[in-house]
Amino acid sequence: MSLEKIDLPLLKVISETSGAPGFEKKVRHLLIDTLKDIVDEFYVDNMGNLITIKKSNKPTAKKFMLAAHMDEIGFMVKHIDDNGYIRFQTLGGFDPKTLTSLRVKVHGKKDLLGVMGCKPIHSMSAAERSKVVTNEEYFIDCGLSKEEVEKHVKVGDSITRWQELEMVGDLINGKSLDDRVCVYALVEIMKTLKDKEVPVDVYGVFTVQEEVGLRGAQVAAHGVSPDYGIALDVTVANDIPSLAPQDYVTSMGKGASIKHFDGGTICDRRMVAHLESVSERNEITSQPEVLPFGGTDTANIQRMPKNGSIAGAISIPMRYLHQTTEMAHPTDVVAMIDLVVNAVLEIEKNDWNY
Repeated sequence: MSLEKIDLPLLKVISETSGAPGFEKKVRHLLIDTLKDIVDEFYVDNMGNLITIKKSNKPTAKKFMLAAHMDEIGFMVKHIDDNGYIRFQTLGGFDPKTLTSLRVKVHGKKDLLGVMGCKPIHSMSAAERSKVVTNEEYFIDCGLSKEEVEKHVKVGDSITRWQELEMVGDLINGKSLDDRVCVYALVEIMKTLKDKEVPVDVYGVFTVQEEVGLRGAQVAAHGVSPDYGIALDVTVANDIPSLAPQDYVTSMGKGASIKHFDGGTICDRRMVAHLESVSERNEITSQPEVLPFGGTDTANIQRMPKNGSIAGAISIPMRYLHQTTEMAHPTDVVAMIDLVVNAVLEIEKNDWNY
């Protein structure tokens, strides 16, 4: 059972730690505490990206950047009305229908629990009932007066969804598994590489502000300037009722997905071939991914280094992506860790010429 290979308490705390785009401090400090005695070096750049390094013994070693983003989709306080209701700015992409009755935490001087509210259906006109409620029609109810709310919260404070991570059947279920499940995977990758001889300098990079435009990876990839790169992220698992098999992007439980294409990147064919051969040699379950929309840090890892990098991506299939709760299969998480570790160790087995 793949779940036995997963440090569920660590994944739980990574998932449940708040970190909206631009507010990743708590996640960053958690990761520093977790990895400071594992990696050879680490630093935080001016953007807030955490860069951890496992050094090769080769004096002229090339650089291999692995990246997972720390931020989660969230909100920012933009107004507190006379009745204490909070209006917000979204940070990242939301499907408005998933906000109804969503429990959130408002992170001010003190965290306040709140609930997303909107006009109840009983009070809607027939025309209103036929329309999708927009983000602008929602508000947050903390159950407190304006005076009490303002003791703890001000405009500009962050807000995140609140939910505990738990198992639902055989599957991992919780908030912000995009991309915290891959943050967890990258932690485990750096732990696994700790006592191994690596042929490249491995940069385990935990990026910021991915959900609002891949911003952290732009700075990190420019600063590290890797020769090779892999983004670790989640992707759509469409293996649900009412969708035809040809419309699946990936299926859960069939291994980590090796990305070929998304809305921001055509993955380097050399990296795709390397990952496929590593998967086959080591009997690591994997599946192909062609995502017709969206994007990941891969785009900036590929383009921002001075000479570009040979970049690709590995994804964990996920149901209910960017919804109230997200779901992942332990088998796919373990496959990602195994595939990346072996991709690093076997980097010299591939022919990198065009």
